Amino acid sequence: MDKMPRWADVALIPFINLLLALVVSGLVVLYIGESPLEAMAIMVRGSVGSAYGWGYTLYYATNFIFTGLAVAVAFHARMFNIGGEGQAALGGLGVAVVCLSIPWPHWSLALIGAIVGAAAFGAAWAAIPAYLQAKRGSHIVITTIMFNFIASALLVYLLVNVFRVPGSMAPETARFAEATHLPNAYDVAPWLGFSRSTPLNVSFVVALLACIGVWLLIWKTRLGYEIRAYGHSQSAAVYAGINPVRIIMISMLISGGLSGMMAINGVMGEAERLVIDPVQGAGFVGIAVALMGRSHPIGVFLAALLFGMLYQGGAELEFEMPAVSREMLLVIQALVILFTGALDNMVRTPVERLFLAMRKGS
Repeated sequence: MDKMPRWADVALIPFINLLLALVVSGLVVLYIGESPLEAMAIMVRGSVGSAYGWGYTLYYATNFIFTGLAVAVAFHARMFNIGGEGQAALGGLGVAVVCLSIPWPHWSLALIGAIVGAAAFGAAWAAIPAYLQAKRGSHIVITTIMFNFIASALLVYLLVNVFRVPGSMAPETARFAEATHLPNAYDVAPWLGFSRSTPLNVSFVVALLACIGVWLLIWKTRLGYEIRAYGHSQSAAVYAGINPVRIIMISMLISGGLSGMMAINGVMGEAERLVIDPVQGAGFVGIAVALMGRSHPIGVFLAALLFGMLYQGGAELEFEMPAVSREMLLVIQALVILFTGALDNMVRTPVERLFLAMRKGS
């Protein structure tokens, strides 16, 4: 066996990548004249040091779980779906249509309807690039990123010309009815110290169920086996009777549906209306989450939690350490993405050689 142990691939390499990213980020903070250790302490304290911090950390993590799972499912079929921004934006449209069109008697029923609407709209937006890939050979990366811009323009048009409240200048829909408002962490567990304004809501539970569902799909079903087989070798999968068009379409529909479900958290759970740019970059962060989590639901959850900490801790750092600007925080986040994604082989290759040398020596 020439490969390194599974635990090294899943845990050791991401840990080294993260450590390198933090070291380089510390050097950046040191360069502007601030203490890296103090900055790290502020970020940790701001993200997980209080119920307030946990509320925002898990809120951001919920978004990243959905978009990370979306990228992971497509990647198992060796497709790089970077259209999560557009698919999540259209998912928000699906949530708005469902919540505004039906007089829901209770939030639980509205949540089920919103899940269906968000997944359907997100999947529909992913279906077009999937068809172009399956039938026309168009590259999925090119088409999905183009559809991000189309989705953004479409959403702006609809919010300004179709869904905007009469007499209002704000490009947003009307607020959803009270019956559709999702319980937040204060409503569910006020004894943990959460405030009424915490954005963390029950869609976090939906995200956890999505992790379980993706795990069951990919590793416990025939369809999941076909997706993985196609991803490992298209020619071998075709020889075994697996239809490439079917796998491409189904994988992208599931991926788009998961991206669309991100809108349940931000549109239905937090804003309680659809606004311009409801995604705020979570679709692109999902790529890094999937890469860092090795496209496994558990890894995606842990990576999403890390990026949630970076987002919330970064906001606290910007407030308490004014020398660290918003642009500097983006640099720190980009470094984590860079080391866990583009520079992954920089760590992977020497680690593989080390394990190979250890195996030969024994």
